[in-house]
Amino acid sequence: MVVKKIAALALGVMALGMMGCQGKSKEVTEIGINQFMVHEALDASRQGFLDVLKENGFVDGENIRVEYKNANGEQSTALTIAQDFVNSGKDMIFAIATPSAQASYNATKDIPIIITAVTDPVDAGIAKSFEHSETNITGTSDGVAIVPQLEILKKVLPEAKTLGVIYNTSEANSILQVNLLKEAAAEFGLTVKEVGVTNLNDVNSVLPSALENIDVLYTPTDNTIASAYAVIVDMANKAKVPVFCAEDAGVNAGGLISAGLNYYDLGRETGLMAIELIKGTKPTDIAISTLKNPSVVVNTNTAKLLGIDIPQSVLENAKLVGDK
Repeated sequence: MVVKKIAALALGVMALGMMGCQGKSKEVTEIGINQFMVHEALDASRQGFLDVLKENGFVDGENIRVEYKNANGEQSTALTIAQDFVNSGKDMIFAIATPSAQASYNATKDIPIIITAVTDPVDAGIAKSFEHSETNITGTSDGVAIVPQLEILKKVLPEAKTLGVIYNTSEANSILQVNLLKEAAAEFGLTVKEVGVTNLNDVNSVLPSALENIDVLYTPTDNTIASAYAVIVDMANKAKVPVFCAEDAGVNAGGLISAGLNYYDLGRETGLMAIELIKGTKPTDIAISTLKNPSVVVNTNTAKLLGIDIPQSVLENAKLVGDK
């Protein structure tokens, strides 16, 4: 009898120990980051996300555990990453860019997915609306209103008539932006000339001839184009064609001006939403949002190079990069 009591007591202690371990593991939120490719904008989103988590007491290796994987621009790899995260029991997936968001949604309808750098999640098929996704998705959109951008473009370049737009023809978000651009352009006396590419190699082959027939080149929020900013801006500046960007990474690379996104700030906003998910809020109860305060960034070095005088009305509300 004594032996049986000791054995029962030992089993009870083991069970309590296991329960303690299980309780401890639940105190750590497992977050998988599924990033579509490496470039400045997406990297900045990820850093902003992680920074705001840390600032609010969610520290990797303590009460959260973060696993970062990059798909290197391959949709199939993004899906594999998402499936790995599902199989390993992640509590949340942070999907950066539309292909990674779609891949993550295809992999799970249960694990909360927080997204960023997705222009239109409804058009991408991962949410029913911005207000209530009705899915396991929430997060931020990098959609930027076209008309305010064109208003600034015409202030800076009032004589511009032909607006080239370089984009990846296989990115749904880019096609959406180009269609919106074409709808709005006529109001500003602009003719849109499409410069479509499918990969980085196309940039070198199609852009030089396109630059001969446009007054200004517009770069939307496009993953392929963002990864080729240095090449695009170098070609355009040599051809004396100003580059107008939808986000500030293009200006940092030498573009003339942007009137749109700061992806680091977008990532921070997404991180605040992730905290709400960690606390138990459901994704469908958090509206998908866009950045509340888009910013104007001017590269003063490029303005000097191209001999363009930026109006004071634009400069007074802009962040300046380059030699002061």
